[in-house]
Amino acid sequence: MDHEKVNILLVDDQPAKLLAYEVILKELGENLVIASSGREALEVLLKTEIAVILVDVCMPELDGFELAAMIREHPRFQKTAMIFISAIQVSDIDRLRGYEMGAVDYVPVPVVPEVLRAKIRVFAELYRKTRELERLNRELEDRVRARTAELENSTTKLRESEQRRSMAIAAGKMGSWDWDWISGDWMWDEGQYRIFGVSPESFAVNPANVQALLHPDDVDQLRKAVAEFNKGTRAYETEFRILRPDGEVRWCVGTAAATVDDSSRVVRVSGVTVDITERKRAEERQNLLAREVDHRAKNALALAQSIVRLTRADEVKAYVNAVEGRINALARVHTILSLSSWQGAELSRLIDEELAPYSLGGQIVLAGPEVQLMPTTAQTLALALHELFTNSAKYGALSTRSGRLAIGWQVEDQLLTLNWEETGGPLVMPPKSRGFGTRSLLASVESQLGGQAQFDWRAEGLLCRLEVPLTRKTAATAPGKFDVASASELQRASG
Repeated sequence: MDHEKVNILLVDDQPAKLLAYEVILKELGENLVIASSGREALEVLLKTEIAVILVDVCMPELDGFELAAMIREHPRFQKTAMIFISAIQVSDIDRLRGYEMGAVDYVPVPVVPEVLRAKIRVFAELYRKTRELERLNRELEDRVRARTAELENSTTKLRESEQRRSMAIAAGKMGSWDWDWISGDWMWDEGQYRIFGVSPESFAVNPANVQALLHPDDVDQLRKAVAEFNKGTRAYETEFRILRPDGEVRWCVGTAAATVDDSSRVVRVSGVTVDITERKRAEERQNLLAREVDHRAKNALALAQSIVRLTRADEVKAYVNAVEGRINALARVHTILSLSSWQGAELSRLIDEELAPYSLGGQIVLAGPEVQLMPTTAQTLALALHELFTNSAKYGALSTRSGRLAIGWQVEDQLLTLNWEETGGPLVMPPKSRGFGTRSLLASVESQLGGQAQFDWRAEGLLCRLEVPLTRKTAATAPGKFDVASASELQRASG
């Protein structure tokens, strides 16, 4: 379909990437404008009307965040769509920062052409439609002004209708209503019925029926609004909840304005109701995310601190390797959990991540069903498995080519049983004392998860049995929460 081309600004300091974006976006049929730096992009914006800005996050001098902030400071570009391209893993904190700076979306590298085209196409079309609406609005306003002189007898009704229409356009997901203060008659539009979850055929609009749909805790503030109009208030706005007939609770914001006669007596009240439930939920999710990020960061730091403090080694190099290994194990399980939005992790995935450096020549055999672990359980087991693999690689079956390791697990009555069996390695002698790895493994599995860890130091190889309940409260806490008391458990174990 023929349409007016819009300008799309591509900002990147690397010519090869700019060329790649041009090739990807060429088939959209839009005007592609190139800028090789943030400053050049600002110069282009001052001279050209831009619909969408595609900007690389990492650039010298002005990075993507700084450029976005400068663009948003200009009143003319406060609504211009900006899409960030990032070649690094973007955290939730970085995403929030980007959105605060004005980004409308993120595109990770490597760029998927179809995805990039789809995102650009959406915002380009939105820009076109916005401009078309502005043009239509200007034309409509011109026609209204032209007809006003011919329709002097209906000026009041036309003004009221135009006011409701303008408010509807501005509000978006909304409904409008009108209340004749003298006769008591009500008028609801289709949007108002939809917000309240009722139909014009079955619902009679009157004060009693409307009040029945209001949340009991919010009835008084609506009564207060009526009282304010009787006192001379001309406009009122408030947030309130409604209880739909199907039991769903929705958040709304209501705005009302009074019309008075020549003696300043209220004769009509008109208003708009906007459903803001999604906004409320988004605010709750954002607050929850901020709390979760803070909690996870504190717990991860607490656990890392305990690892650093309690690790023992005779040499600096051995100490560094031990600490790095344990922290990397924690980082790997955090990556797995983040991919599931901290809903959980598969046991087989945890084992695969830990055995990757040792899976040579078929030395390792795995057997067990798919088991979904809660986040706390996953973190603790990941560290336990890391200790077992590390010890096996140093002293056990994985320290020689002839060694074999079999890992099997099963679940019965919500109890996970994991068997670790080493054979074919060096001759095993029972240790005279337990090292940090064994002590921390016992402390975490038994104290943190309420399970058991049993070791059998057979001459032919270590046999370890871990029993972990999958439904214990400490193992089923909210996603991302790790009991910082584990640090004190490790302290007692190391003592």
